[in-house]
Amino acid sequence: MTDAYTPPAVWTWDKPSGGAFASINRPVSGATHEAELPVGAHPLQLYSLATPNGQKVGILLEELLAAGHSGAEYDAWKIDIGQGDQFSSGFVAANPNSKIPALVDRSGTEPVRVFESGAILVYLAEKFGAFIPTAPAARAEMFSWLMWQMGSAPFLGGGFGHFYHYAPVKIEYAINRYAMEAKRLFHVADTRLGQSRYLAGDDYTIADMAAFPWLAGFVQGTAYNDARTFLSLHEYPHLTRWVEELAARPAVQRGRKVNGADLPERHAASDFAALGLG
Repeated sequence: MTDAYTPPAVWTWDKPSGGAFASINRPVSGATHEAELPVGAHPLQLYSLATPNGQKVGILLEELLAAGHSGAEYDAWKIDIGQGDQFSSGFVAANPNSKIPALVDRSGTEPVRVFESGAILVYLAEKFGAFIPTAPAARAEMFSWLMWQMGSAPFLGGGFGHFYHYAPVKIEYAINRYAMEAKRLFHVADTRLGQSRYLAGDDYTIADMAAFPWLAGFVQGTAYNDARTFLSLHEYPHLTRWVEELAARPAVQRGRKVNGADLPERHAASDFAALGLG
């Protein structure tokens, strides 16, 4: 394998990086333009996109509503990351890291911003006392799997997904390196799900909601132009069983649509009726 690139002594941003997201990639943070975020009628305001990280929060909110937590009603606004919406002054105020999703809770005297998908899941689960264990051992197990997902996602998305699907040049070493790690992560999940119904044990928790959108995309063939065959997803029967079980949940089906092409905005349960998911 030939390495034709010698890194310079000091890296500088002097040319486009190429690839699908070249127009929005940059080595600095902060707003690029002034634009306020819209605010709807409900206390919870979600600013997101139906990517795997965005789907997590939509799923939890819909599960909370399905469980009878009426205070979890929310407005969801689409943030088009391909168009740079995440760099508006309003969004940067909600999330200085300019990544979806971001949540603003306006139920108190002062708005509370929450950013990073895992933090939002924990915030909402604790706010409503649902889908998060209270017993110390069960809580530790759940947090372990939640952090496992958060640490693993960059290898599946920015690693495998980027070099296999988005990168302008196919690099054998990079694809092989991240395919190996993706399969290792699938094996971790498959082994665990061969031992218990859900990731954290017998109960359905935010750890499952966090991991599901990422793992389901591979199992169901919607991730990266259907990488199932390339990564031999048929080798993980317990993972497949778990994906199929969660995918059949009505709240999961609704949550995956929030801020997607079929439902750019969500303001009421009735918004799902046109999709046959009411």
